[in-house]
Amino acid sequence: MKGMKTNKSYSKRLKLTKNGKILSRKPGFNHFNAKQSRNAQLAGRKGNNFVIKNKPKSHLLPFS
Repeated sequence: MKGMKTNKSYSKRLKLTKNGKILSRKPGFNHFNAKQSRNAQLAGRKGNNFVIKNKPKSHLLPFS
């Protein structure tokens, strides 16, 4: 029996927290971080709150 599949490209960019919040990475912090100040480097580690409605969420991340 086949069920819904998780969209892997979508799920790799997001993190689901224990309380059900969805976090995404801040854009622009993948490489070339050596020229940034230390505060700017550490600011890139924090996740952005990712707001998504339930219908698209259930299609893209059905098992979360």
